[in-house]
Amino acid sequence: MTDSVSAVLASLPMTIPSPPQGVWNLGPVPLRAYALCIIAGIVVAVWMTERRFVARGGAPGFVIDVAVWAVPFGLIGGRLYHLATDWRTYFGPGGDPVAALYVWNGGLGIWGAIALGGVGAWIACRRRGVPLTGFADAAAPGIVLAQAIGRLGNYFNQELYGAPTTLPWGLEIYRRVDPATGVVDNLGGVALDRTPIEVVQPTFLYELVWNVLVALLVIWADRRFSLARGRAFALYVAGYTLGRFFIEMLRTDPALTRVEGVRVNVIVSGVLCVGALLYLFLARGPREDLAGDPTGSPDDDAGTPGLVTPRDDENDDARAARASRVAASDRDDTETHHGAAEPSGVDAEPEGVQPEEEASATPPSSAHGS
Repeated sequence: MTDSVSAVLASLPMTIPSPPQGVWNLGPVPLRAYALCIIAGIVVAVWMTERRFVARGGAPGFVIDVAVWAVPFGLIGGRLYHLATDWRTYFGPGGDPVAALYVWNGGLGIWGAIALGGVGAWIACRRRGVPLTGFADAAAPGIVLAQAIGRLGNYFNQELYGAPTTLPWGLEIYRRVDPATGVVDNLGGVALDRTPIEVVQPTFLYELVWNVLVALLVIWADRRFSLARGRAFALYVAGYTLGRFFIEMLRTDPALTRVEGVRVNVIVSGVLCVGALLYLFLARGPREDLAGDPTGSPDDDAGTPGLVTPRDDENDDARAARASRVAASDRDDTETHHGAAEPSGVDAEPEGVQPEEEASATPPSSAHGS
């Protein structure tokens, strides 16, 4: 029995093979795995956020409205952060500044994506009177799951890995070339020879697994402690940056460094982790009302939750209609009795009884609905 198990284990690959390519050409159209992973992550984030947002009392479909603002802002912010921390690749000696626009080749910094994407989300929430902190709590698990899916794009691109290793889960790196010319092309080329040129730490895989665990932690903690006022989002930030702090130190790809050669992403991770933990333990308050303004129109008091109901206006209309009806009836009585001072009594009502017209003018409690 032991020999057979050993034989099975010996037959298993001791390392993780990389995909032979990350781009497939459908005629003149390149199909890029990295872009597909980013799109898949966005879809998952929107779907999960929609479910959580509606469960917290938000309006169905509102998450799509936020995505229209947050996704473009996030893509721009992510690219800007990448350019700021890896500027030598594009603007240094031998760099190609035009390649800074080639976002489909990879290179999105999560810090910039979250920061500028948050600005887009704030704009959308303000327009509908939804508190941003409440929306962020609903979105937190979906965001970190989207990051996990996005890391698969780094796998297809053979990028963001660590130093050489002898671990059994080491990642094989292949030499990719343009099949037509034989020129080395790591992003768009194909591995004609599956012999690895090196075996490295799969840091993309470490972060993928860690992100899934953080998503599960946020979901559990949110249900267990009813997190509110941005605390679920703070837990996501603290959990993600804690893992990123250590994973980042394993990576060997070029990046901006500060303070004795320490990567800037390590410093950013540490600062954000401490800040998020402080917010998590200091923030207090019940969950926000995510109903917002059902009309979808901007409001001077945007950011203050709650529905705008027409009940008061409708009561004013009812009172105006009743006063008009009473005046008309008095005129009819005056004409009938040729100026008699005594009214006919038709409009006399027992005290406390609401007229039929007034009752009909005031809608039931469904005026607050949706």
